[in-house]
Amino acid sequence: ILGEKFIGKDNVALILGDNFFYGQSLSHIMSKFSRLRKGAKILLHKVSNPSNFGVAKINNKNQILLIEEKPKKFISNYAITGIYFFDNEVIKFSKKLKPSLRKELEIVDLLKLYLKRKKLSAEILGRGGAWLDTGSIENYYKTTNFVYNIQSQQGFKIACLEEVALFNKWIEKNQIKNSIKFYGNCEYSKYLKNIIK
Repeated sequence: ILGEKFIGKDNVALILGDNFFYGQSLSHIMSKFSRLRKGAKILLHKVSNPSNFGVAKINNKNQILLIEEKPKKFISNYAITGIYFFDNEVIKFSKKLKPSLRKELEIVDLLKLYLKRKKLSAEILGRGGAWLDTGSIENYYKTTNFVYNIQSQQGFKIACLEEVALFNKWIEKNQIKNSIKFYGNCEYSKYLKNIIK
């Protein structure tokens, strides 16, 4: 609702600021999601504690049958992660939402409007992927440790924007050289120097 003017007539992606995603298939999934023309798409991830999340019950074709926020009884262990792709109808649907018992507009209620119209689909972030919620100090530390361990073990940075942009041919090497000058003599600059060798 707040983003209506910014969205204009475009489709839109929304990511919750305290969510962290990692996985080899993630770029492919996001690229596929970005081609959305109608409806909404969500990313699901298997969890061991589904009662802490909004979850989706799916059939063997990954079609969504039911969505439930923090279910007390088990319906599924596929949590709805904090990344969503919507067509432009999201503005109209958002305005139909009523505040929940928490006195908030709930994303799950928005997803249910799409589901009711058979316009909601899902992809699953598989076993090699990670979805971490950093909304608490404990989870923030867990995520920090995860990133540190992956980067230390594999020798590459997670979400190095310059590297992603270079790989996709959105920028050229001379722009990375400018970034190196900007960042100065630090570990990140050393990493950037290595990717343009």
